[in-house]
Amino acid sequence: MKNEGRYYSQVQTPIGRLTLVEEAGGIAELRFEGEQMAPAEEKETELLKTAKQQLSEYFAGTRREFDLPLSLRGTEFQKQDWEALRTIPYGEIRSYGEIAAQIGRPRACRAVGMANHRNPVSIIVPCHRVVGSDGSLTGYGGGLDVKVHLLELEGLEVCCGKVCRSHREAKK
Repeated sequence: MKNEGRYYSQVQTPIGRLTLVEEAGGIAELRFEGEQMAPAEEKETELLKTAKQQLSEYFAGTRREFDLPLSLRGTEFQKQDWEALRTIPYGEIRSYGEIAAQIGRPRACRAVGMANHRNPVSIIVPCHRVVGSDGSLTGYGGGLDVKVHLLELEGLEVCCGKVCRSHREAKK
């Protein structure tokens, strides 16, 4: 299989080595260490350099939003979910039910969870900011320890597997 137009680069972060994949002029994937990806050519493109820089700034606490072109593949529902995730501000959380309501499908909480699970660019599209209605951390592709790290990096307090009540109420 030819990898024409599909490139990758890696960046070391506090949560391990991340692999960024560029395709069709946008970031198409962000893979956690050990995750499989489709074939691509290792190449440091301008877009991949920018993405690595923005990730480094995020982990240093100096970037709150990503400004990168994306090239996401998914169903229409998944794309609606991922777009809704991008509206969650840094340091805030939403429940699966709130995201489902935001995209006009208030009963689709589980489908939102599955769409989050299929998010190909975690962190950039911040699915780590979605929690259960009681603040519980339900899952994360990079592992719950990574989700906790990302939420705490953004200033949220996590205790006993939940975002602490004071933070949930303060953000409403």
